Amino acid sequence: MKAKKLTALLAAAALTVTALTGCGGGGGTSAGGSTGGSAASGGGNGGSGDGKVTITVFNTKSEITEFLQESAEKYEEETGVHIEFYISNDTVSAHLSTKYASGDPYTLNMVDAKDVYAEGAIYGYDMSGESWVDDTDFEIAVDGKVVGFPVCIEARGILYNAAAIKNTLGEDFDPASIKTLDDFTAYCDCLVAAGMEKPTAILKPDWSLAAHYFNQVYEERADVEGFVQSLYDGTADLMSDARFNSLMDTFDVLMKYNKFGDSPIAVEDDQVHQAFSEGEVAFQFGGNWEINDIIDYDFTGNIGIMPVPQNLDEGFSGKLVGGGSKFFYVDNSEYTTDEQRQAALDWLRWLVESDEGKTLVSETCSMVSPFKSNTIPCNNELGASVKTYVDSGNLIPNYDYDPADHITRVGARMQEYLAGAADRATLARNVQDYWKATTPVEH
Repeated sequence: MKAKKLTALLAAAALTVTALTGCGGGGGTSAGGSTGGSAASGGGNGGSGDGKVTITVFNTKSEITEFLQESAEKYEEETGVHIEFYISNDTVSAHLSTKYASGDPYTLNMVDAKDVYAEGAIYGYDMSGESWVDDTDFEIAVDGKVVGFPVCIEARGILYNAAAIKNTLGEDFDPASIKTLDDFTAYCDCLVAAGMEKPTAILKPDWSLAAHYFNQVYEERADVEGFVQSLYDGTADLMSDARFNSLMDTFDVLMKYNKFGDSPIAVEDDQVHQAFSEGEVAFQFGGNWEINDIIDYDFTGNIGIMPVPQNLDEGFSGKLVGGGSKFFYVDNSEYTTDEQRQAALDWLRWLVESDEGKTLVSETCSMVSPFKSNTIPCNNELGASVKTYVDSGNLIPNYDYDPADHITRVGARMQEYLAGAADRATLARNVQDYWKATTPVEH
């Protein structure tokens, strides 16, 4: 499987770490491109020594590194442009700060939206005039300038294993039949009665509980900014907030039927993915990025994603939360030449407009393309499921301005709740105290 191939690739790449970091590379690990050239520069922007243009790419989607490398080798044969890909175990902001401090930045940086607003706002090249801008609704603009190129679309919801459900109930599963939390609870009861003792599973990491699940408390409302400001001001009362209680009601149901409920914080992610993949459970909160984890087991096939069921409507029912996930910005600092910048812009245009680029995104990397002109179906069931929500306009936008420590702080509080160590009122109070003591994120 893809993840296993990547392990071998990263192991090989790790052999070059010492040489890379010894040359001012700031800890970047080469995980792509051909050997030789400027690899010893540690990921900086230098010539390859043979007259070719070399561009360096910081990649934060490690699961697609192998495919990017293979496509770059073919791209070099066609264009003469040499592309090297790098990964890092450091946090994105820390790693990029080190690269800029050493005068050795990457030509292209694949980062999250919050990093575009931070690093990209300072160092990003204005791509407003690029042809692909009118082909997407997911680009990022800062101060009127397009600096973020969307790599893919990812969305969150309840993953369902239709094969497991049919095997248990003897009938096909229609996700559209689950419109409310009451519907979902009744369906879980049917599965239990038919022999699936525990039909749900919950991932324990702070990023899943805080950045993905709890973030919906902010995202699923008409005035997101106003609500977040009330959290900063300390005027928000989560225990009287309908959306908070609605989502926590759903979380309580997921906990009630959790296969790993006896040890919800001890369970490892691979146990959850295996249980879902092999049909031991029918439902798991997550997103389409998890496909590479799911297919590594005795995969049943026939899976999809549906909205988080709630009894509260307010215009958000029937929708997933999601949008652009991972963005490229082109370095506009003095350390990148105009020739390298143009080569980077050309490669991004190739990803959008060429048949090879479209295929790389949708089929080879199994991602949901954020570009309307890419009509190649996403090469996995979760991605294809997400695409139906994108095409029908049923995506609730991500909120991209959480404080830097939101994942760890709110995630820890959600883990306490999941473990039964805190009740809902305690969770609400702790989250409110966190926001009230936090400096607002400028955007």
